[in-house]
Amino acid sequence: MLTLVSHHLCPYVQRAVIALTEKNVRFERLTVDLADPPDWFRRMSPLGKVPLLKVGDDVIFESAAILEYLEETQPHPLHPADPLVRARHRAWIEFGSSVLQDIWVIETTADVSAFEAKRKLVAEKFGRIETALGAGSYFAGERFCLVDAVFGPVFRYFDVFDRHFDLGTFADVPRVVRWRSALAERPSVKGATAADYPSRLEAFLRRQNGCFAAAMLKAA
Repeated sequence: MLTLVSHHLCPYVQRAVIALTEKNVRFERLTVDLADPPDWFRRMSPLGKVPLLKVGDDVIFESAAILEYLEETQPHPLHPADPLVRARHRAWIEFGSSVLQDIWVIETTADVSAFEAKRKLVAEKFGRIETALGAGSYFAGERFCLVDAVFGPVFRYFDVFDRHFDLGTFADVPRVVRWRSALAERPSVKGATAADYPSRLEAFLRRQNGCFAAAMLKAA
C-alpha cells in the first residue's frame, strides 16, 4: 500500500491523487497541518513540503519525482510513448507549475501593481496554452495525460476565484474554456479534494489580507 502525505489545499498533492486514481492504484492518504506539522513529518520531508509518497520504508518527495515514479512502476501510463512528445508534455507540466507560482502571488499579495501584473501574466499564459490545444477534450485530444493532471488543480482555483472576482483570465481562450470544463467533470479531478475545499480556500484567501481578500470583501 502506498501512502500519500497530503494537505487540504496543495495543488501538487492533487496531481499525485489524480495520477494514482487514473492508474487505479490503491493508496492511503494522510493529511497534515503544515502550519503545525508533526515531528514525523519534519523528519520525513527534507523541504518541509507536501506531497510525500511513502513506498515501504522509502519516501519520495517533490511532485515531479512522484509522478515519474508512478509512471515507471504503475500500469495505465499517462505520458505519451513517443520521447519527443513526452518531453513536450514535461515542458508543459513545468509551465503549469509556473502558473501556480503566479496564482500564489494573486492569492497573497497586498501590492496592487504586483496583483495586476500577475493577473495579466496568467491571462497571457493561458493565451499561449490556447495555441497548444487541439480539438479534443483534453490537452492531448481525447486521451487524459499528466498535463491534464497538472492543470485540473490549476483550474480549481478559478472555480473559487470566479465566485468573488472576475480576473478576466478566460475571456479569449475558447479551447482552454472547453478543456477546463472537461477536467471539471473528470472523476479523478473531482475527487482529488474534499468537499470543503472551496470554503477552506476562501478562508485562506481572507487570512492573507491581500488584494484578493479586499475584492472578496467588496463583493460580499
